[in-house]
Amino acid sequence: MRAPFFGPTFEEMRDPSRQPPEVRARALAARERDPMDPYNLFNITWRDPEGRIYYEVLPRALTGVEAPIVVIYAKDFPTGSHKVGAAYSILMEKVLLEGLRPGEHVLVWPSTGNYGIGGAWVGGRMGFEGIVILPEGMSRERFERIEAYGARVIRTPGSESNVKEIYDKCKELMAVDPRVRVLNQFSEMGNYRFHYYVTGNTIVDLAAELGERGIGEGKVAAFVSAMGSAGTIGAGDRLKQVWPTCRVVGVEPIQCPTLYLNGYGVHDIQGIGDKHVTWIHHVMNMDALVCVDDLSCKKGLQLLAEEVGWKVLMRWGVSEGQVMRLSQMFGISGIANVLGAIKAAKFYRFGPKDVIVTVATDGVDRYRSVLAELTRQCGPMDEVEATVRLVHIFHGQGLDWIQEGTQENRRRWHNLKYFTWVEQQGKTVEELDAQLDPEWWEREQARIPELDRLWREVRGF
Repeated sequence: MRAPFFGPTFEEMRDPSRQPPEVRARALAARERDPMDPYNLFNITWRDPEGRIYYEVLPRALTGVEAPIVVIYAKDFPTGSHKVGAAYSILMEKVLLEGLRPGEHVLVWPSTGNYGIGGAWVGGRMGFEGIVILPEGMSRERFERIEAYGARVIRTPGSESNVKEIYDKCKELMAVDPRVRVLNQFSEMGNYRFHYYVTGNTIVDLAAELGERGIGEGKVAAFVSAMGSAGTIGAGDRLKQVWPTCRVVGVEPIQCPTLYLNGYGVHDIQGIGDKHVTWIHHVMNMDALVCVDDLSCKKGLQLLAEEVGWKVLMRWGVSEGQVMRLSQMFGISGIANVLGAIKAAKFYRFGPKDVIVTVATDGVDRYRSVLAELTRQCGPMDEVEATVRLVHIFHGQGLDWIQEGTQENRRRWHNLKYFTWVEQQGKTVEELDAQLDPEWWEREQARIPELDRLWREVRGF
């Protein structure tokens, strides 16, 4: 039985300068030389090699609102998405607490894309055999990336919102192979802890940096995040502890408004809107919910990603350098988050001092095939069409499809967990009801220092 490769602690992902100097040097060398080197696990962070946070303040010419909308972006993470952090944190906790070992256990990563990519990469770097379960309707680039990392792919029927079919396949694998261990991003608290601590505290640091630059007043007025696994929105729990007035705003597709309308449906904002309320989603801490249109998100991405759109943005006053940066840092769900942030700015009547933070979870590199299909369906985007998209999709976001987090709505969102987790996944009503108590979440947060101590102890440095 081989020992797995051990990577960074939560604290070292939040601040890589806390890694031992020789480890940090080796990780930075691996970043440049070999993306498959296990030492790249130490590059799972929101910071670049110089310690600077990956972020962009969006131009008002794009957003159309006075409030500064700031995007932290994940395209420069190993694998090109922040989901690698969730995958790593979940696996490390399983290694430490449940004794998972390479050669003895086979990892199964249920996913709609980026988590599966992250799991394939993380599992391989730590020495594990991996299987990724992914709906067949996801983008071609997702499947190619997973296979390039050495994992086996099982395709299930449907697309983004067909998560039950993924769960069913997990059960089949567990029934026939006792080595199988399912690392479920929708229920494993390692996902929540990564975003609560690493993403959340990174945003706290960013707010102070922005304040020094004269952007806002050193705090965050709202954090906006779509829900896939609902790991990312867990950062809002940390922000609310630092700034109790910070609003946490969730984003769903109009075509699959699960929390908003107890709804269902098929959509194409890959990475969000998985047609159920996840176990790790602290819905009682969510202040509002907004829905955005999936076609608008794809058209908005194309505006930023193609040359015709660049010309229009520059004509509206966006610098060429910023246009080029924006062209690479978004995927479809990142555009959904930006549209959600614009709606939140208008709903709360935020002004120039009210900083809104949101997340671009991956980059355009895994959506070129989606944009090609969009062109085939809608025709090429010319400058007139690009201008219409800027004005209509971005500037024109309205106050429709917004639901406040009243006590009644929060309880309704919570109750929706019953149908997945109690009826299908073996949780008890008592376990579900326990999540209504804020102390349940605080206990999960409080485990982080002890987990970090265990990681350092086991790896030996």
